[in-house]
Amino acid sequence: MNRICRRSLFSRLVALCAASVASSSGLCRISETAASNEPDKVHDDLTTRRELLIRGAYVMTMDSKFGDIPGGDVHVRNGVITAVGKGLQAPGATVLNGRGMIVLPGLVETHWHMWNTLLRSFSGDITKELYFPNILEFGRNFTPEDIYQGTRLGAAEALHAGITTVHDWAHNLRSPAHAEAELRALRDVGIRARFSYSWYQGMPVTETFDLTDIERLHRNWSSYSNGGLIHLGMGWRGMYSFGNVPEEVYRKEFETARRLAIPVAVHLSNKRTVPPNGTVEMHAKAGFIGKGVLVAHCTWVTPNEIRILADTGAAASLSPITDARVGYGFAPASELIASGVSCCLSIDTTALTGSCSLFENMKFLVCVENGKAELENKLVPRNVLEMGTIQGARALGIDDIVGSLKPGKRADLIMVSTRDVNIGVFTDPAHILVESTQEANVDTVIFDGRIVKRGGKFTSLSADTISGEASAALTDLRKRSNWR
Repeated sequence: MNRICRRSLFSRLVALCAASVASSSGLCRISETAASNEPDKVHDDLTTRRELLIRGAYVMTMDSKFGDIPGGDVHVRNGVITAVGKGLQAPGATVLNGRGMIVLPGLVETHWHMWNTLLRSFSGDITKELYFPNILEFGRNFTPEDIYQGTRLGAAEALHAGITTVHDWAHNLRSPAHAEAELRALRDVGIRARFSYSWYQGMPVTETFDLTDIERLHRNWSSYSNGGLIHLGMGWRGMYSFGNVPEEVYRKEFETARRLAIPVAVHLSNKRTVPPNGTVEMHAKAGFIGKGVLVAHCTWVTPNEIRILADTGAAASLSPITDARVGYGFAPASELIASGVSCCLSIDTTALTGSCSLFENMKFLVCVENGKAELENKLVPRNVLEMGTIQGARALGIDDIVGSLKPGKRADLIMVSTRDVNIGVFTDPAHILVESTQEANVDTVIFDGRIVKRGGKFTSLSADTISGEASAALTDLRKRSNWR
């Protein structure tokens, strides 16, 4: 009898709160619909890849052809998006209730030193405990197991926050065993990634990093790629890295990447004066800026350097929260976007940000840009959503695979609940995502056609185990490092 009464009440609420769509002054408004409290018919092992049909959601495809689809459906089969639209039919598919949900592509992160997630919020208040002294001091004592624990924690948090692709810039590879451990962490969590082989903390600028090992990985990459989910790149130091790098060193590193035909990422123009402003132009004149090169930070790029990035097809990975937190400043995001530079978003390091929320970075970037311009709509939420989805995929060279919801792409997508109290109403979906969404609102994460998070909880990963083992690793690291 109670079930009948609840269903009767639910039916009346639906009738009273039926969805209506109106457009006024460019603002899409949808009346709040009553959402079913009945569970989806999903009772088996959700870690397996099955045929899925998301029904009745607000679908933001981030694709210019398909656009937004209120009351839309997404059909997934064999890990591939087979259709997006309304009223899709998929007999035998598991139906996921999309009412009260915004569905969008899984977020794409493009510059993250994931190993030091073990040092979350570890940057202190006095000079010797700031970010760079800390990662140098503690980075020296990282074992392969520490690398594994930090990277695994970061990758798990990424999935929990709706990030299905990361760029793991591995800049503490002290041995081949460290590289193996970092790759194992990415595989164990199961996430799409670029693994950029890089230097180690404290490595002299007169030495190349382990090019022999990156060539070893490249030769045997099928053993590490997790079925093609991970691709290999290089985190290059460039011509300057806490001091001038000798030409024979930086050229050998860069030419190795080109010979192996792997993409390159480099930190440039992050500080105002060290080295002097103009590092993008300096690298461009030497032939190091172009398509397939990802430039991180770009905090102090000049107007001429913005033109260089646009003309050469290089991508710019912006780290709005980290750059502000560490004192670098603010990248000219609006100018970069207006000039046609492919701009994307970066976590950089949770040692500074505390969390890996790309939604927080989107909100912060919009606020900073509009504050600098003294103009409310200088940078709008949909622009930064593009940075966190299709533009991020484009910057990593995988936009033919992920970054938007269209038939033929891999099924990396997330469902954000608008029923939670911090949202509670539905106005403009782009504004809701950027201005209101928190990690806890990411109800469902589907990665490569597999449900990895549902109802706000992991379906296979153990958050307690991952957090507990990472905490134990940090305790041991602090003892070995004689940290108070």
